[in-house]
Amino acid sequence: MEPQTFDVIQLVIAVVLGAVFVLMGINHFVPASRRTMAAMIPPAMRFGGALSPVNLVLFTGVCEIAGGVGLFIPVLRPIAAVTLAVFLVAVFPANAYAAAHRDRFGMLAIPLVPRAIGQIVLIALLLVVAFG
Repeated sequence: MEPQTFDVIQLVIAVVLGAVFVLMGINHFVPASRRTMAAMIPPAMRFGGALSPVNLVLFTGVCEIAGGVGLFIPVLRPIAAVTLAVFLVAVFPANAYAAAHRDRFGMLAIPLVPRAIGQIVLIALLLVVAFG
């Protein structure tokens, strides 16, 4: 594969993932989504004050928006991609909790194995964006 072809592929991945992360981050600020996401935080990780579930959802929304925007900016792209990969690992417990409680979360409760595979694919794509 020509280096220019790979550069274009890498750019397309970065732009698509950037848009996805920005849109998902914005979704954290929609009241109904925020409540549902806060409920997805496992009980062992629920605290009060600054670390309340709602505040964590808002914080993760900001992280997704910032990371997504970072994917659009060439000089920030590698650090944004690596940070988003770490982010996906950090939020996985909430996704696993939702998967275990399908009766409560419905369609948002993607079964654990497909969710894990999806997260691994996203992390791999982010690492391609970061390191080529």
